[in-house]
Amino acid sequence: MHALYVMGYIVLMLLIGLYFSRRKVHDDSDFIVAGRSLSTMVLTATLLATFVGSGSIVGGASFVFQYGPGAAIFFFAGIPVAALVIYFLLASKMRRSEATTIPGLIEARFGPTARTLASLIILLAYVGIVSYQFTGAGQALNLAFGLPVWQGVLISAAVMIGLATMGGLVSVAYTDYLSAVIILVSMLMAVPLVLTPLGGLDGLYNALPEVQQSLLGGLSPWQAMGYFLPLFLLILGDQNLFQRFAAARDPATARKAAMGLVIASIACTSLIVLLVCATRVLYPDITPSTSMMTLAQQGLPTVVGGFLLASIVALLLTTGNSYLLSASASLTQDILGGLFKIRIAPHRALLANRLTVVGLGILAWVLGAFFPSVLAMQMYSYGMYGAAITPVFLAALLWPRATPAGAVAAMVVGGLVTLVWEIVLGKPMGWNSVLVAMPLATLTMIFISLMKHPAHLAGATTTGNNG
Repeated sequence: MHALYVMGYIVLMLLIGLYFSRRKVHDDSDFIVAGRSLSTMVLTATLLATFVGSGSIVGGASFVFQYGPGAAIFFFAGIPVAALVIYFLLASKMRRSEATTIPGLIEARFGPTARTLASLIILLAYVGIVSYQFTGAGQALNLAFGLPVWQGVLISAAVMIGLATMGGLVSVAYTDYLSAVIILVSMLMAVPLVLTPLGGLDGLYNALPEVQQSLLGGLSPWQAMGYFLPLFLLILGDQNLFQRFAAARDPATARKAAMGLVIASIACTSLIVLLVCATRVLYPDITPSTSMMTLAQQGLPTVVGGFLLASIVALLLTTGNSYLLSASASLTQDILGGLFKIRIAPHRALLANRLTVVGLGILAWVLGAFFPSVLAMQMYSYGMYGAAITPVFLAALLWPRATPAGAVAAMVVGGLVTLVWEIVLGKPMGWNSVLVAMPLATLTMIFISLMKHPAHLAGATTTGNNG
């Protein structure tokens, strides 16, 4: 029965994508930034759905299952804290920018070399993020239909690529809106149904393993910070978020949506923590990454569980769409157009974006074979982005004294340290790479920028910021 809900929702998403591909997507501007037409409610919902995808439903659920509700605060706090920073400092600046990608904005401040390097790093990180959306959705289809996980991954990849190819950001935004509403409603209905038999919040807390009743759940303070920073830094400078603010009707709409994300993310992640902790008590021997999906299928009445499972699958699919679209924009605009100077005729730009979505989707599917778990790939991808891109992006918006040499050096240091720490050294002391890579990248940019800061740069940066 649950499978019918999932199948129905997937069909509905495909129909929405087909509708918008025919009615609303006429050029690459519609495809990439939805014609700059999104309202506050739709923008808030698509932001929530993008950042509460596999990262929260699968990777975050796995974390909560293993470490408990106290440690979950550190994992999930990155979303609302980053959204608050964006609300006060960045949202209006992002919307006023004429750029449609983060590398495009970086080039306005730091030149074409910085743009090329940023594009390559974003591709490396985003293809990894898309890959674990495939894996998470494959696990969900395995539970819903009894398919082997590898078949579920293939089907999920095909659906994500198809949706992103058809309607671009327009279809993704409106399917996100529907998914966000359904998952919030279904989780609100599910919480009392699972808490009541366990004796409420007190009963749930007392039933958890003793180590999970502590604030850090057995993690060291540095390990806890290592889980907070990747998501915080990713969202703070995420190209998906930048593109969505670029798609807002005006700067005021972008700023309201940032505050909407603060409120909605706190509500949504709190519900996820409660439901996963209940699953930990009810089904202690399951695979941690499947906890939300197991609860939907086995621990709830059919209607509530069916809607919850369908919306979980939908969130996984639409998050994958978002990162595919963003990676495609970087590939066509920043690498093909910026690095290789390939000029795509306006009437062919939409086709080029769609073809790159397909190619990057296939690459993400292949990459999934190299990481042992969703959580491992999540921390790698977030860490790569947060260390190598976010400091430079923030400097482009907020620090006039940053120089091109400092920006390029920061991206090189951030990217290389992430790769060495994660792959070559195997995460010494259990620390995620961002704890080391981000400070080193930031200090490198500050040191090199302050060593040599040409007098004419002040005028150039003012122009870049106003652009």
